[in-house]
Amino acid sequence: MNNSACTILRAFGEPLSTARFRQSPEDFIVKETLAFEPDGAGEHVYLYIQKQNTNTQWLARELARFANIKLRDVSYAGLKDRNAVTSQWFSLLLHRDKEPDWDNFSLEGIDILQATRHRSKLRPGMAKKNHFIITLYNTDCDEQALLQRLQLVNQYGVPNYYGEQRFGHDANNLEQARALFAGEINIKARNKKGLYLSAARSHLFNKVLAERVRRGNWHTPLRGDCMILDGSNSFFGIEQVDDEIKARVQEFDIHPSGPLWGKGEPLTKLDVLQLENDVLADEQLFKNGLVNAGMTMDRRALRMKPVALQYQMLDAGTIRLIFDLTSGQYATTLLHELFILGSV
Repeated sequence: MNNSACTILRAFGEPLSTARFRQSPEDFIVKETLAFEPDGAGEHVYLYIQKQNTNTQWLARELARFANIKLRDVSYAGLKDRNAVTSQWFSLLLHRDKEPDWDNFSLEGIDILQATRHRSKLRPGMAKKNHFIITLYNTDCDEQALLQRLQLVNQYGVPNYYGEQRFGHDANNLEQARALFAGEINIKARNKKGLYLSAARSHLFNKVLAERVRRGNWHTPLRGDCMILDGSNSFFGIEQVDDEIKARVQEFDIHPSGPLWGKGEPLTKLDVLQLENDVLADEQLFKNGLVNAGMTMDRRALRMKPVALQYQMLDAGTIRLIFDLTSGQYATTLLHELFILGSV
């Protein structure tokens, strides 16, 4: 087994150029939208917070400390980048008579934009979408070439890889997962163990997706595929590919999927079952480890389509991209199809 994250293959050929990425936090702006509106009542305080150069988990600890509650009573829909300006929701289990004055919560780079209440806690996956405004510098990209590449993205979507941040710095989360499954370490902290399990699952998914990108069928259904309904976690298996399935895929109503490994029978058959077995034949440590950890077999779409994708040529070498992604999708995955990214 390769201990590092798998190679991420590009779907549309060579990148358009290099680009300088994240020269300042303002170059990577993310705004989270929930799948529902907080109803204004209930035991959970909902805070919409703009943060800069701040880790989501660190901020959750600071909120718990300020409100004098346990960290487990602070929730969020998903992790957000540290080196960015991000706006996201947090929920805190707090009775009204114990709620602090949020005007007194003062940390550099942190602004509470809205405070309300809701009857249930915020859980992972409750965000509907994230809105991105990303500025890239020092590109050597012809505008016509960029436009053509974005047209391909709109036509086919892009491979729905898990981003490198899923694996930690230098893929450390993946290495920790390997050590955990090999019995070399014991992880008691639930949040850390969850990160390592997610890294292992993501690695297996990316490996299958990379092979389908290599074969050119990441956006087309195959015999025995498991198809996911767009915008949901519902899926169904197919044995043959008929005109109806092809049309629904072309319309982005359904998507081919890849494995999120765990216990249970494989959800694919025929050609896709054989492909996934072949690709993951040398990953027995990770597969067994995920099963023994109690993860359940699931699926994830192999492709994603940015919504309302726009670009602005700010000057000869500076490009701004504006788009929405469904929660759980990675902006860096889209950028990877366009540029070789470098940072300062």
